[in-house]
Amino acid sequence: MVRKPAVAGYFYPKDPIRLLEMIEQLMPKKAFHRVKAKAVVSPHAGYMYSGYVAAEVFSRVAIPESIIIMGPNHTGVGAPIAVMDKGVWLMPLGDVSIDEELALFILEKVPSAEADYTAHLAEHSIEVQIPIIQYFRKDIKIVPIVIGTRSLDECKILGSAIAEALKESGKEALIVASTDFTHYETQKSAATKDQMAISAILELDPDKLYQTVFSHNITMCGVMPTVAAIEAAKELGATKAELVRYMTSGDVTGDYQQVVGYAGIIIE
Repeated sequence: MVRKPAVAGYFYPKDPIRLLEMIEQLMPKKAFHRVKAKAVVSPHAGYMYSGYVAAEVFSRVAIPESIIIMGPNHTGVGAPIAVMDKGVWLMPLGDVSIDEELALFILEKVPSAEADYTAHLAEHSIEVQIPIIQYFRKDIKIVPIVIGTRSLDECKILGSAIAEALKESGKEALIVASTDFTHYETQKSAATKDQMAISAILELDPDKLYQTVFSHNITMCGVMPTVAAIEAAKELGATKAELVRYMTSGDVTGDYQQVVGYAGIIIE
């Protein structure tokens, strides 16, 4: 199965030279010691808005060969937990293969997960992570998982299964939870709500994150991928999380009346 880019030329440049130039501009000026993270939280808006946050996140972690990327289902197409288990993603900076072995491990351990190609065709939340990761390492393999379910239990089961699959396979992988935070509220409102969600992530508490987001009507689109990522990271031995950067679209556009929030977090 071949998956072609859905948002190249829209969320990020389609031309590889222009894309590399843009990623270079997004990179932090300061060099960081790269940590061996279990998971990261990274935004998925257009690079001009959220690229600074994503670039700083990935500049601060070691990039292994296998990357498990979980994103929310914005299109409503496909299975509630859709794993693309074979094939290749055609990307401007080079083709990316699916880690079929790891995908199969995960599918075998999650009853509600399905091998589903259709959920990935037009979904941007996973795609936009890949060029920035490729900037640091070309020879990556990915396990793309699009999540449409709102079930806390199912996402915690998914997280546990990812941890179990990594332990059994002996593979080293980076887990990426792709999410933006509050959508289209004022800067003050977004910052207040997002801080509540960020605090729960920093506490490595998936239940608290879930309850906080839904009880306070926080429009964090990737809350379920983040729940799964926290659960997996904890079972893999993670003990701490760090907020790398928080900003909003208003910091780019100057419009603070209708912003989208972006947070980058590293879980070790």
